[in-house]
Amino acid sequence: MREETGDMASMEVLVSGIVQGVGYRFFAERVARALSVTGYAMNLWTGEVKVVAEGRKEDLLAFLERLRQGPRGAYIEDCRVSWGTYEGKYADFGIRFAR
Repeated sequence: MREETGDMASMEVLVSGIVQGVGYRFFAERVARALSVTGYAMNLWTGEVKVVAEGRKEDLLAFLERLRQGPRGAYIEDCRVSWGTYEGKYADFGIRFAR
């Protein structure tokens, strides 16, 4: 079955709160892969985690809901979401490290 690009999207989420040092990026990676969402998660020097994701809009909404919950030990203060168009940039979901 071919996926139509009309129901595909991208999003960038800046997650703030207690999200570093609690396995948040690994949590995001595990959930994204289970939902067939591609992209990456990365710690920022501000203490936030940046999540960039592409996939079916329905899967991205489910992913966002899980990002708002976070892993055990995390405290999510805010998730700032920016939506965009699907570009097919990523083959899978991974963790990136600041340079």
